[in-house]
Amino acid sequence: MSGETGALHKSLNGFHLWGLAVGLVISGEYFGWSYGWASAGSLGFLITTLVVAVMYAAFIFSFTELTTAIPQAGGPFAYAQRAFGRNAAYLAGVATLIEFVFAPPAIALAIGAYLAVQFPGLDVKLAAVGAYAVFVTLNILGVTIAASFELFVTILAIVELLVFMAVVAPGFSWARFAAHGWAGAAKPSLATIGGVVSATPFAIWFFLAIEGVAMAAEEAKSPRVIPRAYIGGILTLLVLAFGVMIFAGGVGDWRALANINDPLPQAMKKVVGAGSGWLHMLVWLGLFGLIASFHGIIMGYSRQMFALGRAGYLPGVLARLHPRFGTPWAAILAGAAVGGVAIYGDSLLTIQGQSLTAAIVTLSVFGALTAYGVSMASLFRLRAVEKGLPRPYRAPGYPWIPALALGLALIALLAMIWLNLQVFAVYAAAVGGGFVLFRLFGRKAAASAAMV
Repeated sequence: MSGETGALHKSLNGFHLWGLAVGLVISGEYFGWSYGWASAGSLGFLITTLVVAVMYAAFIFSFTELTTAIPQAGGPFAYAQRAFGRNAAYLAGVATLIEFVFAPPAIALAIGAYLAVQFPGLDVKLAAVGAYAVFVTLNILGVTIAASFELFVTILAIVELLVFMAVVAPGFSWARFAAHGWAGAAKPSLATIGGVVSATPFAIWFFLAIEGVAMAAEEAKSPRVIPRAYIGGILTLLVLAFGVMIFAGGVGDWRALANINDPLPQAMKKVVGAGSGWLHMLVWLGLFGLIASFHGIIMGYSRQMFALGRAGYLPGVLARLHPRFGTPWAAILAGAAVGGVAIYGDSLLTIQGQSLTAAIVTLSVFGALTAYGVSMASLFRLRAVEKGLPRPYRAPGYPWIPALALGLALIALLAMIWLNLQVFAVYAAAVGGGFVLFRLFGRKAAASAAMV
């Protein structure tokens, strides 16, 4: 393989892809979601998470049809280009890229904060950049090495979450979980609806980025392994998300966990005490959950940049493959550069009263919901105009299940816009500005449409 553009190596099996599906997301089970309790309460957030879980389950069961029918690294970009043409492809591609490029800096800072707890005095931002250096290198060295490592750390992270649930189970009480469960009130009311809706991004954090498996589909040994990986992945995450949330909230006053980044260690501390070996194991092994998502999302953004560069939507240099390892090294490094800027800009810039890190997490959610909507629209369009397209897997319950996924994604997007107008303005400006540049300079995209 030369250093020019080309095809990615087909070396991933179904187990690799399942590990990627779960690993991309699993850091969301360790931190971030508990902020939903602050606005919705434990029971209110449970309702929010149920609705979001239905959306993701419906989406994955539908999205898998597209991934198996068009197994290309572009994922939503490739589906939209085939269904609607290059303008829709641009929207899907840039939305997915925003989702995957802007999620890693937040996770890298969480890794740095985790390490700083164990090593007081460690510079969190330097540790975050160090995490990029390590996992960028690992991704460049080869997709099989990267995917095998992802599978290993994902399994460790799953085991740790199961251990957490088992250790805290004796201290669990539903009465404690339900106390003040409706945004601080004992009973639901009209006043709690706003809090339940505003918790949407924190429920999405439980599942955000699972669709990144689509960007590794071109490297799958066979499209037929993708449905098992996707469906196994979403089922695994559903069990872990609800198990972790319910057990953590029922061992004490959940309100003490609602505004912190380490809800699991703090919940376990209430059951086993600060000096327990179980607690120290959770703190150390909890790092693997962050690493699994961080590492997996680097794989995801690099494949998206590669696909967009190969099709002429981004500079062609991003589609270059390493001459020895066959990996998209330029795209991997470009995303890391964006991450480094975001990490060191965290304390310098705020948007809508949020730190830069919090704002870019919200940007990631905007990108994800946009990509979900365009993908479901592409599914309907391709069913209508390409009835003969080979589909190794067909979405169950068509058209109702895909329509449910599309409807819930649009509702979630509207709720996010309502609650985050300034961040949405930044998102819209980035997408719109990029579109102007694309129309001015993206001439190669039209010529490359036949590749999809």
